[in-house]
Amino acid sequence: MQTVIKNADIYVGDGVVQNGYIRFDKKVLGVGPMDEYTPQEADENVVDGSDKIVVPGFIDVHTHGGYGIDSMDDDSVKVNEMICQEAKNEGITSIFPNTVTQSASNISQAMKVLKVVAQENPVMQGIHLEGPFISAEYKGAQPEQYITNPDAGLLKEWNELSGGLIKVITYAPEQSGAADVESYCQAHQIVLSVGHSSAKQAQLEQSKAPHITHLYNAQRGMHHREPGVTGETLLEKKFYTEIIADGYHVAPDMIDLAYRLKGADKIELITDSLRAKGMPEGVSELGGQKVIVKDHQARLENGHLAGSVLEYDLAFKNIINFTSCSISDAVKMTSYNQAQEFNLESKGELKAGKDADINILDRELNLEATYSCGRLLNSSDPSTS
Repeated sequence: MQTVIKNADIYVGDGVVQNGYIRFDKKVLGVGPMDEYTPQEADENVVDGSDKIVVPGFIDVHTHGGYGIDSMDDDSVKVNEMICQEAKNEGITSIFPNTVTQSASNISQAMKVLKVVAQENPVMQGIHLEGPFISAEYKGAQPEQYITNPDAGLLKEWNELSGGLIKVITYAPEQSGAADVESYCQAHQIVLSVGHSSAKQAQLEQSKAPHITHLYNAQRGMHHREPGVTGETLLEKKFYTEIIADGYHVAPDMIDLAYRLKGADKIELITDSLRAKGMPEGVSELGGQKVIVKDHQARLENGHLAGSVLEYDLAFKNIINFTSCSISDAVKMTSYNQAQEFNLESKGELKAGKDADINILDRELNLEATYSCGRLLNSSDPSTS
């Protein structure tokens, strides 16, 4: 079915068309200003986008779950449903489900399950392997008993079990065996991401990683005699960096600092969400550990933050509130950058030939409708139905 949204401000990824239209079926067919708009006989559904904002579907490259389901649950039907809920409720149209540090056999099984999910759900675009190749010193909420040194053989096994779906791996480059993992990743187009790491500046400079996992959290922090992971990330233009913009993992002013130093071109918003997202507050779980959710925060029994309950559409609003950035910059941090870094060639832009992954927002930036490859997933606006 061919759809047109007209009279809207359309943020195409690297720019904006004011008072424009977008025509699409499964793919974007055309975008332009309204003075160039001509109705077509094939336009079956015409949506009035007056006072609306149209942006590319969000891309979350770091989420453990939501809506009562975890990415590592041994049930492809449930994991598929989790991804559908994240798309419908939050506007996420491309997603990398995360693993958590577990036994090798549990991770192997997760790879098999996620391979099945990817065959059934086009929203799933890859896997983020977080752990077990991390530092116990900065384990955060990762179960320490399963942490191990980087092992290229294990990584090869997991990647093959997944059908080559691993797109990014969080690792500690200072650990023994990291060089072999780096070589494997570079040969198989897997993005290396430094996280849960005690690396010092010199070790980061020697690493092959272009990406940083959840800036500020679970990493060697900045010190006046040692920049650490945080300082080196803020200093070096080469690093893309994730940020959890919930206002709890990172203070809003520190998010603003990162935005001022890195700019919109190198920040990627993530949720790092748990199965507790979208559920009532109370007791939940991560990797076999008890998690207590209270006041919009998820914590282990020892008080450590354990991922988030952040929904992605709120992250979009938060980054604008925390940094006073433009909507165009927020679009870069929520879709365009991810598509560029991970070579998601049909994602992250609203241009002819790209997938019709589209979010419609009102002027207060509330999510009103989401299309995934041209299919309407949800709508709070009767005109889109």
